[in-house]
This record gives sequence, C-alpha cells and structure tokens, in this order.
Amino acid sequence: MSFRYGLSLFFMSVIPGAWKRAAAGAGLLASDGGVAPTIFAEMSALAVRTGAINLGQGFPDEDGPVEVLDAAREAIAAGVNQYPPGRGTPDLLSAIAEHQLRFYGLDVDPASEVIVTAGATEALTATLLALIDGPDDEVVVFEPYYDSYAAAVALAGATLVTVPLRAPGFQPDLDELAASVSERTRIILVNDPHNPTGAVFSTDVLTEVVRLAHLQDAIIVTDEVYEHLSFHAPHTPIATLPGAAERTLTISSAGKTFSATGWKIGWVHGPADLITAVLTVKQYLTYVNGAPFQPAVAVGLRLRESYFTDAAALLARKHEILGEGLRAAGFAVHAPQGGYFTVADATALGGADAAAFCRALPERSGVVAIPLSAFVSPAHRQRYAGLVRFAACKRVEVLEEAAARLAHAGR
Repeated sequence: MSFRYGLSLFFMSVIPGAWKRAAAGAGLLASDGGVAPTIFAEMSALAVRTGAINLGQGFPDEDGPVEVLDAAREAIAAGVNQYPPGRGTPDLLSAIAEHQLRFYGLDVDPASEVIVTAGATEALTATLLALIDGPDDEVVVFEPYYDSYAAAVALAGATLVTVPLRAPGFQPDLDELAASVSERTRIILVNDPHNPTGAVFSTDVLTEVVRLAHLQDAIIVTDEVYEHLSFHAPHTPIATLPGAAERTLTISSAGKTFSATGWKIGWVHGPADLITAVLTVKQYLTYVNGAPFQPAVAVGLRLRESYFTDAAALLARKHEILGEGLRAAGFAVHAPQGGYFTVADATALGGADAAAFCRALPERSGVVAIPLSAFVSPAHRQRYAGLVRFAACKRVEVLEEAAARLAHAGR
C-alpha cells in the first residue's frame, strides 16, 4: 500500500488566506468576511452575564488524581521546564506504548510509532495536513462531529463528506456509510466514544469502516479521547480489529482521562511511516509542548486499573443525575454510552429550534447548553434541530443544582 504525505499542502496552509479556509470549513465566516463568534463563546458569555450554570463547554470543574498533579509539580521543581524531545519524552512514549498493550493488547514501538502532541486537536490537524494531497481528496466523518474536524479538513484543502448518525442510539446506516466512501476517500475519521452524541459504535460499524478502508486504500484516523469513559463495555480501539492496525492512526489525550484539559498533552500512534509524516508537520506547528506535564501524564497512564474504572463509573452516575433532571423538566433524553455529554430533545418544551432555545435557556432556567446544530454542516442542521447537548463533567453538587433549575424549563 502506498501512502501519499502531501506535505506541500501543509506549506500552502501557512500562506495568507489559510485562516479563511479553516473558518469557512467550520461555518464561521461572517457576512463581512471576518470570523463570526462561535456558539460556544456566545453561550459562555451568556453564562457569565446571567450567572447561569455552564453545561455548554466540556471541561471538568475539579482536578484529577493527586499522583498526577504531584508529578507535574515535582517535574517543575526539578527543572523540567525547557524543550522536551520532538517526539515526546522517552518515558511518556514508553508509558503510551505500555498503556496500549495493557488495555488493548496493541504492540506499539515507542521509538518509532508514537509522538506526543499539543492535545488531540493538534494530533488530528497535523495528521490531516500530513496525509491529504489536495482538493480531490475526501475525508469521511460521522455527523454530528467535533467542531474542529471541518476546519482542519478545510485547512488541509480536502472535502468533508458526512455520514449522519441517527437517533436513538446515534449509529450510522451501513449502506449510507458504504455509499460515502469512494476512490476519492483519503481518510475515514472515527470519533469513538463520540462527541457530541455520547454514542459508542457497534462492532458492525467498526468492521465496516475497516472493510471500506481496505477497499479504497484509505487511512483510518481515530479520535479516542474518551476511551476510558465508556460506561457499559470496555472501549474497543478500531486498530485492534483484523486488518486495521497497518492503516490506522490512533489519537488520544490525557485531558479527559485525568481531568486536565488545560495541559494539552495528546498523542498519536500507528505505522512508523505515517507517524514520520505527521511528525514532519507537527514540528512546524507547536514544535514541542508541555515539558513538565509529560512525566506527569506518564504517571497517570500507569495508575492502577481501578482509577480508570472508577472514573467511568463516577461520570456515568453524573449523567444519571443530569438525565433525571432533564426528564423531570420534560426533555426526551438520549442516554449516552460514553463521554462527557448528554443529548436531549427540547421539542416538547418549545425547543424545535434548539439554537433559539439555548439562547433563552440561561434566563429561563439558569443553565447553559449547546444546540447540536453547532456540530453539523449547514445543509443538515434541520435534521438535528431540536437536540441540545449538556456537559455532565461537573461536580455532583453542580449537576444537582442544574437539575433543580432545569425543572423550571418546562414551566
């Protein structure tokens, strides 16, 4: 199998106008040609102005394990404050490889098949810039999708092709998936567990992705940042499926697993030739990052297994608290299978236009949420028009207060 790296597209991306491609891909260009504010910024400002509880953005409001925090403090005190190696510190690279073997049975060479990045978003962007050749290439994603995907695809100069996820359960139709993958497909991008829907994809879906990737000689890129926050069954990396590893780049990060989203320590692993291509681009983005946080994340990845199972169980309980409050308020709740977010249908509460509903919700009930339409392409927003995303990754007492406030949403 031959892989085309398309590094020329990376260098094109730094010329004037690249920001417009990214903004246009994300649907953020204003009528005057500037960048319009995102719904996330708008809702966060509303939260501050109204004193509402912000369940819009997906970051925890409490710290992660003390062993990990202490390791970062110790690294700073020990002088680990300068540039780390370009691929990442050797100990973290080894810890990532150990983690993949321990949890999934994946044999990863830390010296040639892993790089550390500035969070999963940089890993994703560097991967797309490295592996896309030009405007004839297509990237297939499931829709709704994490908002940076469209911007990164546009920045790389490719075409975004979306496969809708269908409620309830938010699984794709396999025939629609097959019809979306063609000889122009360069990358199939899979986010599992899925943001924003909370879906965990079935084995049938993952197997079909691998089959289609082989059929069209495409690369599979996975975003697995919620890997340890799958509630009802252990996470299955697509790289563990037969025939997948040799064409899969697996992306994850420490932010969600260890409640340290501000550290921005991510990684990508896969075949050495693909990793070299990604590294070639990554070194011209951030170069390196997070020197004292890298040894701390290595400590985290080696924590006892009970830490990971307990973290998933606690988040599942938080979703239950939030879900109970939403149901009591009159929402129809789509219970998540993993991740930070609960999706609810606000139609019965007059929220057929979820964007308008979310703009009114802070004054109406003192809670901020995000319309699911923020995560879909403009042509398909009507499909998800009444759906709202709430973040459950907050303290229990905050979620209990939010649930009580939401009881007023139906009044």
